[in-house]
Amino acid sequence: MNIIIFTLIAFVIIYLLLRIIARASAKKISKAFRVFIFVGSILLAILLAFGGRFLFSLPLILLSLGIIKLKGLTLYQIIGLFRLLQYLRSSNRFSFKQNAGMNNASLSVDEAYKILNLDRNKKITKDDVKKAHAKIQKKIHPDISPDTTRLSSLVNEAKEIVLQDIS
Repeated sequence: MNIIIFTLIAFVIIYLLLRIIARASAKKISKAFRVFIFVGSILLAILLAFGGRFLFSLPLILLSLGIIKLKGLTLYQIIGLFRLLQYLRSSNRFSFKQNAGMNNASLSVDEAYKILNLDRNKKITKDDVKKAHAKIQKKIHPDISPDTTRLSSLVNEAKEIVLQDIS
């Protein structure tokens, strides 16, 4: 008799959960799933670390870092964008101040390849350049943040230079 009652309770719970999921938007489901994975992986990593299994906890921590999103960007994308900014700032091509100390000369071909994260020694097609350009522009387009207008223009300039170099 107990098995029948537990089966009915489990069936009702599963039915209600599936009904809630069916009515929820994909964005809410994605966010809830991301939070669940983040919290679960952190808790499991902490348990493994306290159990002395540090090597098993490290991948779970790295998994949780990839799930964190800040203003639509994952932590890995933010690190890549930070590296791009550091490179451009070190070559005096970018500053957060509007034209303060800016070198307005055009980019060199090597700098253009570095900005688009392409290897100059490999065979690169126009599609590769366009994909690299689109990938970066999704993160820094001025519609996303007006502060990245200058950076976006540098990426556009880099795309044009690389396209001229490969043709």
